[in-house]
Amino acid sequence: METGILLQSGTNELEVLEFNVGNNHYGINVAKVDEIMQYQKPTPIPNAQAAIEGIFMPRETIITIVDLAQSLDIPSSEDPSKDMYIITNFNNLNVGFHVHGVQGIHRLTWADITKPDETINSAESSIATGIVKYEGRLIVILDFEKIVSTINPETGLRATDIERLGVRTRNTSPILIAEDSQMLQKMIIDCLNKAGYVNINACNDGQEAWDTLEQYKEEGSVTEKCHCIITDIEMPRMDGHRLTKLVKTDPELQHIPLIIFSSLINTEMRRKGESLGADAQLTKPEIGKLVDAIDNLVLK
Repeated sequence: METGILLQSGTNELEVLEFNVGNNHYGINVAKVDEIMQYQKPTPIPNAQAAIEGIFMPRETIITIVDLAQSLDIPSSEDPSKDMYIITNFNNLNVGFHVHGVQGIHRLTWADITKPDETINSAESSIATGIVKYEGRLIVILDFEKIVSTINPETGLRATDIERLGVRTRNTSPILIAEDSQMLQKMIIDCLNKAGYVNINACNDGQEAWDTLEQYKEEGSVTEKCHCIITDIEMPRMDGHRLTKLVKTDPELQHIPLIIFSSLINTEMRRKGESLGADAQLTKPEIGKLVDAIDNLVLK
């Protein structure tokens, strides 16, 4: 999908595709969407997980179809011929999601999106990353990476990559992480600890990370307290691209190596990250490569 917002840099804006499953309204970042297609009956796969309807091949690429109603425990459509497929690409995966209707695309800022509180957003079970009120409707932004990794854990963070690194030397270089998913935040910290990096300061979004850096500046302790920044892209309040722009245009902070670690690293988003000055960009399954990048940027 071609959208102008993807060509802009560090604006803290995004476009959300609103769709429905049953009577509920959900959203997905347009940056993850390749195209929207009319439903066509997929080819079933024997012994597949219950949420996988099958596969289809619209052109030269085989697409796995996930029944989002099944994943969300919502009744299936009574007339699927009127339904739609949202074809996505993230974490280097092509996945189609079967939805019941598409409402349109809305331009928002990350400041508009509220993170669900702990009553409905436990790190282990939640698949909602944010909620936005739009024209009186509550739109739930879904964690599509979590949905896919629940179906196939091999698509998630590959913690086994750390084991292949062997014995590592303990390193106390302070690293600042901006990651809104509590589950992924914990997994990243655990993996970095196993890789020897034991001085991690975790923030829940880009705004919290920026406030922390501002505090370091006020204290005059930037050099001592932050040797590397790792940031996700999609986060409520402030996204990773906005954080990158703020850091790389600040004379006191621009020397700090910054790594974008996100499921959204495709050609377009990589170009955007490069234009903002990111020192490295990696997709989220590649935790081993993240350690390599930190080694190269912090230990050089």
